Amino acid sequence: MTTTIIWTIAIISGLGLLLALTLYLVAQRFKVVEDPRIELVEKAMPGANCGGCGFAGCHAFADSAVKAPNLDNHYCPVGGNETMKKVAEILGYEIKEKAPMVAVVRCNGTCSARPRTSEYDGTLSCKVKASLYAGDTGCSYGCLGCGDCVAACKFGAISMDPETGLPVVDEEKCTACGACAKACPKAIIELRKKGPRGMREYVSCVNKDKGPGVKKACANACIGCGICAKTCTHDAIVLENNVAYIDFEKCKLCRECEAMCPTGAIHGVNFPKPIDKDAIKARVQERQKKAREAAAAAAEAAKAIEVPVKPAVEEVKKEESNG
Repeated sequence: MTTTIIWTIAIISGLGLLLALTLYLVAQRFKVVEDPRIELVEKAMPGANCGGCGFAGCHAFADSAVKAPNLDNHYCPVGGNETMKKVAEILGYEIKEKAPMVAVVRCNGTCSARPRTSEYDGTLSCKVKASLYAGDTGCSYGCLGCGDCVAACKFGAISMDPETGLPVVDEEKCTACGACAKACPKAIIELRKKGPRGMREYVSCVNKDKGPGVKKACANACIGCGICAKTCTHDAIVLENNVAYIDFEKCKLCRECEAMCPTGAIHGVNFPKPIDKDAIKARVQERQKKAREAAAAAAEAAKAIEVPVKPAVEEVKKEESNG
């Protein structure tokens, strides 16, 4: 009996050792050798795994960065320039610093400005609501107010304002990961440059309908009048599909468009002084007046040149026919 037990233990132990050795050999044969720099880069990352960089997570970002010839197509919005400097130091690359970005809500359709036309009594989700119908107001482009963006933000940077019914971005917490923009079915959230000292201008509306209908649906909407585009001297504003858009790369923060907008659809934030709309309007009107006078003077000068030229040409033709 004792001998049987001893042989059983010995055989099982031998099989265990043999299987362990087999597994070890197979693991060594098929193991994937990972570049040690991938782990170093991943440790330098903030570990948010938010996907704001365009990769599945920090490990995927690190793996791609190590294999890339440079870091031109790699940027971690959460860690920002400081994190990218660490990554570049590990990989021996150079980077160009990028201006910090922030999420901007491009809808100003508050509860008072955008009257309800129906009542929604379904699942509290913007995605579900958007799949069912255009919305419970006359504007089919604006915020649906269910807070999908709030749920998507991993940093607590967005909250819903109960008074306006719109999301509010805390720019101190916002990492510009873009999760809120992806979660919004109406695409009203955009990543824009924070601007110098946080100052920026943007059109808080994405409604593409024509003026009269837009104004009826929302008192704060862009009506596509084009006054802002005509006012801007930096070619920073374009009017497409009945709605204005400010190019933050070209905007000089002069605030003239904000002052001239008849509906208040253009917003300026974090400026040290309140906007003096009357002074700006007077300045713009004076500039436009001078431009009209200069154009009129140029037209008169052109006419003065044409008057003596015409008889002279006719005289030359007459002489040629006589000759």
